[in-house]
Amino acid sequence: MTPTMPPSTVPPNETGVPLGLVAHDDLPVRPGERVGFFTDTSVCIGCKACEVACKEWNDLESMVGELTGNSYDNTGSLSAQNWRHVAFIEKPSSAPAPTTPVEPVDVTLPAALTAPDGAASLVWLMSSDVCKHCTEAACLDVCPTGSLFRSEFGTVVVQPDICNGCGYCVPACPFGVIGRDESSGNAAKCTLCYDRLKGDQTPACAHACPTDSIQFGPLDEMRRRADRRVGELRDRGDDRARLYGHDPGDGIGGSGAVFLLLDEPEVYGLPPDPVVPTRRLGQMWASAGVAGLGIVGAVFALVFGDRG
Repeated sequence: MTPTMPPSTVPPNETGVPLGLVAHDDLPVRPGERVGFFTDTSVCIGCKACEVACKEWNDLESMVGELTGNSYDNTGSLSAQNWRHVAFIEKPSSAPAPTTPVEPVDVTLPAALTAPDGAASLVWLMSSDVCKHCTEAACLDVCPTGSLFRSEFGTVVVQPDICNGCGYCVPACPFGVIGRDESSGNAAKCTLCYDRLKGDQTPACAHACPTDSIQFGPLDEMRRRADRRVGELRDRGDDRARLYGHDPGDGIGGSGAVFLLLDEPEVYGLPPDPVVPTRRLGQMWASAGVAGLGIVGAVFALVFGDRG
């Protein structure tokens, strides 16, 4: 007998699409208007379509046949060749384990994987990570050649033909996003498909995502969607739901990639309170200048103070 899928337990919204599953609507994007991602991890199924689409479009090296040992994770982290990284997190559930055997059930991912006979329960979380295209981008601040620039869409893009491979941007990023390509020595990261944006196309990862876990459009609209979605989940009793990167008052001035998470950021490998290291650069230079003048004054006093 051919198995049948159970009907969705997620109530539809006003468009008829289950909540959290927003149909590809290709929102109009205009130069001068900042764009970004909203990644809803509650509907990520870990299919890696985003990883594959990103690598195919940007001609990046594949990771076929390599596994990290962390569940089905084969990329490990973002790097010069991995501009998208799908994380698989298996962790003990905070819910009490059952004391009686559990009958087989249909599971909608991500879900609690419950073992029988009182064994520990696990939660399987999935999320597709990407460059945050920060409002205050340290990589942009420290680049000495202008290889990194802010595009007309508000995104941060690397120009490989201008990059000198100095690597200053790599430690400057508070998320560990940028890497140096081993073959060319140049820095590389997500461009938010700058070439596709100029052609009025959706970024490859968002276009390929089958559940619309990755949504793309004007950043203000992405933030509104994130606010609505986290409210929907909390109204349904899921107190785990929280937003990451949505606050313009945070340590990076707000992210160009907003995430809905189902656990603490650290569980997903994200810093809980990222701060751009160059935020106080002007203040540091001013302090250094004052200190330098103080040293010059002290030397002058020592040399000429006793004369006359």
